[in-house]
Amino acid sequence: MNIYVGNLPFSTDDNKLRELFEAHGAVATATVVADKFTGRSRGFGFVEMDSADEGRSAITALDGKELDGRELRVSEARPKREFAN
Repeated sequence: MNIYVGNLPFSTDDNKLRELFEAHGAVATATVVADKFTGRSRGFGFVEMDSADEGRSAITALDGKELDGRELRVSEARPKREFAN
């Protein structure tokens, strides 16, 4: 299950994001999206969990939870949109 995590503190890195979700199940990948020019966090990321049940449990547990003074927004990720050229 692919999960969107928004409103991340800018200090959050991939490892911290992974640790946050590992409390709820097996994490395949955890990635904080960074600005391609500055390398700074853009304040959101994605977590891929092996089990859909564990993913739903993590969403329920972490949506609205405070992390370093910021209230997380956690939901199932929507498919990436294709843009016409």
